[in-house]
Amino acid sequence: MLDFLIQLITTPAVMLGLVALVGLLIQRKNAADVTKGTLKTILGVLILTAGSGVIVQYLEPFATIFTQGFQLTGVVPFDEAVIGALSEKVPEIARNGSLILALGFVTNIILARFSPYKYIFLTGHMLWIMSGALAWAFYDLGYSTVQAVLWGSMIQGLACVLFPALAQPIMRKITGSSEIGYGHFTTAGVVLSAGVGKLVGNPKKSSEDMKMPKSLEFFKDTAVSISFVMVLIYLISVLMAGPEFMKTISNGQNWIVFAIVQGLGFTAGVLILLQGVRMFLGEIVPAFRGIAQKLVPGATPALDCPVVFAFAPNALIIGFLSSIVGMVIGMLVSRTFGEIVPLPSIIGGFFTGGIAGIFGNALGGRRGAIVSGVIYGLVLTIPVALFFPLYGLETYGVTGIALLLSDALIVLSGVKLLDSLHILPIAVPLAIVAVIALGWIRPNKKQGKSESV
Repeated sequence: MLDFLIQLITTPAVMLGLVALVGLLIQRKNAADVTKGTLKTILGVLILTAGSGVIVQYLEPFATIFTQGFQLTGVVPFDEAVIGALSEKVPEIARNGSLILALGFVTNIILARFSPYKYIFLTGHMLWIMSGALAWAFYDLGYSTVQAVLWGSMIQGLACVLFPALAQPIMRKITGSSEIGYGHFTTAGVVLSAGVGKLVGNPKKSSEDMKMPKSLEFFKDTAVSISFVMVLIYLISVLMAGPEFMKTISNGQNWIVFAIVQGLGFTAGVLILLQGVRMFLGEIVPAFRGIAQKLVPGATPALDCPVVFAFAPNALIIGFLSSIVGMVIGMLVSRTFGEIVPLPSIIGGFFTGGIAGIFGNALGGRRGAIVSGVIYGLVLTIPVALFFPLYGLETYGVTGIALLLSDALIVLSGVKLLDSLHILPIAVPLAIVAVIALGWIRPNKKQGKSESV
């Protein structure tokens, strides 16, 4: 049963399809509407996932080419690989992580029901990463299984409502409503980056309103602008890597042709993803209203980062490119003090560096998007190097990879601090009580409007 629940929660299409099903049934929709809404939600997520897969497919060789071309060496920030390796090497971490994931989701629902932070966190792979990271932290600190699961599930539930609440004021600016939240454990990093972007930018000069000569107006088309930028970036990287190295990557294809095809393939993935986002949001938001009305009044679904991409596609690419610059700078800075040097995470740069650009654009316009992307690139490297020795990942025989998510780094650092002060068993329950108490001290006055942290 537990294995079924874990697989259900970590399979986005199935879980979100069930959320839509429950929401539509609560609203007493007829059988045709329930069937249509459920299937279109699942198909939208599958299309979104397929688009993400295409993007990753074309970014993976780019990451290798980029590293070779600019002669970079170090560890790869890769959250899924870290948690997967730890779970394989230490069965107790895998078991405790599964229990934390399941009970943490229950805690999330309870907190959403009884506190002002009415977010249901629905990004399955993020839940899996955070729960596995918490299980690792408590195992490393010597806590028993009962203690690890108890405190871990409480912390997981808190993270699932507080981090979306932190991002919601910016999400409201981007989407124009409070119907969706940001459900990704990079929240602290992108919000911090956007805040810096706000200081130097002008929100009235949006990246989406950039004026171009009539002869170049075709660049306003998302497909054209992304294609142009990505082909150019691929060509520069390929030229830096050199023809001899490219022979090992291109499988006999001419290296210039390879660069062009890769850039256009990346764009195809983005367009597929955006189509899935539109279909998915068109069904899940109306369906979720039923859950919000009946089970958790005022609830907002916190969803994966691609749901924001369609609102500012220009800022997405600006954030991606700027974050690469920030990651290279951060990597050079990390060399001066760290045990490890994190390599630029190209995939993380697109999916969450892009979010930093969109958030920065919302607060500081196109200049804010650029600065936010660069700052977020620093967040993707320097904290990774600082955090690395905290729990001794290499003592478990896990080498060459590092934990990346900013929210996970904050949470695990907090666990370490509270443990060192010997107050963790007191502080975690008090935090739960404090969050729920806010519902009595500062009740929501408008249903559907969630308080921000």
